[in-house]
Amino acid sequence: MKLPVVSLFAALTIFSCQPKFNPEITVVDIQNTINYLASDSLKGRKPGDSGDLLTANYIQSKFKNAGLKLLYNDGLQQFGVITSVKLGEYNLLEIDNKRYTLKEDYQPFSFSANTTFENEVVFVGYGLTVNKDNIDWNDYNNVDVEGKWVIILNGDPEFDKSESVFVEYSDTRSKVLNATDHSVGGIIFVSGPAYNKTDELSPVFYDKNSSKYNVPVIQVKRAIIDSILKNTGTSVTELESELIKNMAPGSFPVNQKIKATTELIQNQVNTQNVAGLLPGNDPVFKNEYIVIGGHHDHLGMGGHGSGSRVPDTIAVHNGADDNASGVAAIIELAEKFAAQNNNKRSIIFTTFGAEEMGLVGSKAFVNEPPVDLNNVTAMFNFDMIGRLDSANNLSIGGSKTALETEALLNQYNTDFNLLLSESGYGPSDHSSFYVQNIPVFFISTGAHSDYHTPNDDTNLINFEGAQKVTSYAYNIILDVSNREKQLTFNEAGEKQRPAMGGRFKVTLGIMPDFAGMEKRGLRIDAVTKGKPAQKGGIQKGDIITAIDGKKVGNIYDYMNRLKTLEAGKTISVDVLRDEKQVVLLIQL
Repeated sequence: MKLPVVSLFAALTIFSCQPKFNPEITVVDIQNTINYLASDSLKGRKPGDSGDLLTANYIQSKFKNAGLKLLYNDGLQQFGVITSVKLGEYNLLEIDNKRYTLKEDYQPFSFSANTTFENEVVFVGYGLTVNKDNIDWNDYNNVDVEGKWVIILNGDPEFDKSESVFVEYSDTRSKVLNATDHSVGGIIFVSGPAYNKTDELSPVFYDKNSSKYNVPVIQVKRAIIDSILKNTGTSVTELESELIKNMAPGSFPVNQKIKATTELIQNQVNTQNVAGLLPGNDPVFKNEYIVIGGHHDHLGMGGHGSGSRVPDTIAVHNGADDNASGVAAIIELAEKFAAQNNNKRSIIFTTFGAEEMGLVGSKAFVNEPPVDLNNVTAMFNFDMIGRLDSANNLSIGGSKTALETEALLNQYNTDFNLLLSESGYGPSDHSSFYVQNIPVFFISTGAHSDYHTPNDDTNLINFEGAQKVTSYAYNIILDVSNREKQLTFNEAGEKQRPAMGGRFKVTLGIMPDFAGMEKRGLRIDAVTKGKPAQKGGIQKGDIITAIDGKKVGNIYDYMNRLKTLEAGKTISVDVLRDEKQVVLLIQL
């Protein structure tokens, strides 16, 4: 891959200043790596940006300098990922021949269809259909909404009560899915003053899922909606007040037509994993592999939809701990193992791109692995190892994913206070390997208040602690690489994301495609043994298109469908398999 002239010059300057590597795991080397990766010049290492490419080339040069065999295309495995959404040129809102101003009066949502639509309008309250805990609320009763615009209030009639039964149905995506279930032609959201006094429009931001709905979805200022409602003798403020007071739906048709055009452009960028191989020195064991990995990307400049915990602050999110610290450990391990050449099994050292976008890089790795995954005997994931505290707390996930793991961790422990988590599933790249039945070690010094903020910078890193964690990991990896028998995989925890807030009564037992790379439905990346999906015949790679005849287009649709299901019920699941539609019956 060719670098731009400026980037190439910067990269060559950095690389030319590097001395021949020190084969030992040192504080100075860890500090140098973190200082560079977390520098303001890389602007937060957002996938697709210049800092992302400089990061990959820095790691690539380290692997090459250590003597690793570079895998894929000179050490880089390239893949595409959508990182943002922006407004296109063709957006329009017209009522009674009056055109309104984009961003000031109205704005589409990032998951809106790109289309032009004109028809009559129906007010449908909060756009809810809830039959739960003695609540029977249906805003679509007794109104004809098929092929028409619907106006939906943001929030719910108990928006100020966090324990309300309405909460799990009141987010925007849930309401859009419910509206499309009722065959609407377009959706308009508006805020009442109780919910949003200032009536601010939400910015267009990418919610890390690239799927879209097949209807236009826009938000409009309430003064404009009030002008539409004028002939009905009411207003958004009055309607919101009545719904909250009466605690009952109040939907009705509006004698008005609206025309809108929506266009949103998804920005797809190229990014990459970096991978190098250190062959084993045993003629038999060298055909088995250990993967040492962690992600090198971060949140760029932050902002809405970036994952930043301070989305209103636009500033470099340096990601010194998350995860420059993990990358520094991987580089140090690569250099030491390469210098010692004392590993019987082969070791793949890799850093992943686009982890913050939904584990996209590690999934790309396991989907197109450089070696047969059946021959991968363990995966070590380093993610945030730079904040070792005074109590020496070290978190290690996946402690039950191999029968031998906990004994190994204790055998080489000197003075760490080990905080063990049995499950092989978690919010980091090791999950992509665990679902392939590979024992995993998720090594981290834990989260902190600076996580996903601009404050995660080098001045707060415990470099000595990072060196200590890396040295501890080296001894464990050395043991795993040289033991006579490979680790014995053990399924520990489900291979799926835990239910948010514990609100799902049922689970299928799948690991879905969170990023929405598949546009025809929800792709299944793994199936948990013994769970309803596996028992009902669902397979890895299937694409769920419907549950009980209701469309599933993405992870949000899937989770919203799960909310409505009860244990003991038998459901139908439509899947696309090898380009053929298959209908399966699943006992929950």
